[in-house]
Amino acid sequence: MERQNFRQRDSEVVRSFLEFRRGKDISSLPRLNLGWSNWGFGVEPLAVSVSRLARNGIRYIELPGNLYGKDLGYKPDEVLAILGDHGIKVSGICGMVYLENEFASTNHFARQLGVDYMRTHIEFCAAVGGRYILFGPCAVGRPKKYDDNEFQRAADTMRILGDDFVRHGIRGAIEPVRRDEVSLCHTFAEARSLIEAINHPGIQHIAGDVFHMLVGEEHIGTTIVSYGHMMTNLHLADTNRRALGTGMLDLDIVIMALYVAGYNNDRCFCSPEPLGTGANPYDQMYGTSDPAMLDELVRQTASYFYARERAVLGATDVELLGAY
Repeated sequence: MERQNFRQRDSEVVRSFLEFRRGKDISSLPRLNLGWSNWGFGVEPLAVSVSRLARNGIRYIELPGNLYGKDLGYKPDEVLAILGDHGIKVSGICGMVYLENEFASTNHFARQLGVDYMRTHIEFCAAVGGRYILFGPCAVGRPKKYDDNEFQRAADTMRILGDDFVRHGIRGAIEPVRRDEVSLCHTFAEARSLIEAINHPGIQHIAGDVFHMLVGEEHIGTTIVSYGHMMTNLHLADTNRRALGTGMLDLDIVIMALYVAGYNNDRCFCSPEPLGTGANPYDQMYGTSDPAMLDELVRQTASYFYARERAVLGATDVELLGAY
């Protein structure tokens, strides 16, 4: 029986992975950097979240961009002290884009607030040792477009921040998000077009999310292989947007594609973000979740990721070819 199209693309990724590792000492390869995007933990104190990550062998954290003014949000010294106590580093910052600070807005004040908000977080990211800030051109939870000029307004406004990213050595990364959540930039190709329109060395990267890729891309693995040189962060969740290993995501293909793309380096990260499937996941930032549930969410995700990474790297050519 002829294989389905996605299975054929799976095989392309597997063959590329086998070629990538041929002649290499797998035991000496740098491993993928697993972190966690912690804003899904809600209002839980940072120290509690960081302790949970450390217990499960996670060494990086993606912090939410919660500096909304001089009196609100994380303080660099406090963050570094908490992280230092547990041997965890900041991978980057997840920019939170609302109606009040979106780059595609028709409201001039909102766009200026977006610029101010990002400048604050670029400085903060550098202060805590982060490598990237991911963000989108428009508000999460607003899937209906304002007009046909959103793309150009967003590009023109985001370009203003380019020099700030370069000055502080931070990667500006655009995140494609599914159509149910935002009005603009839903695929990697659209993110690349936006980056080309911005045309600034400070904003040259893409932050992927496998949940959004499930509905925006033809194939997650081949997309990672094609755009891996532009990626700096990848949000992870299973097909149910819950813990890895609880849905139907082929994590082995994701892992193989990341290695093929050269993603196992010190400026690229995998950050689980299991948020559930609601149209506006930002609501989760303000809630209080059962700590035992969060413990299990992290345990399941981390243990499954590390187990599948070991399995993929340790499998023989025959085993991998037979599986796909």
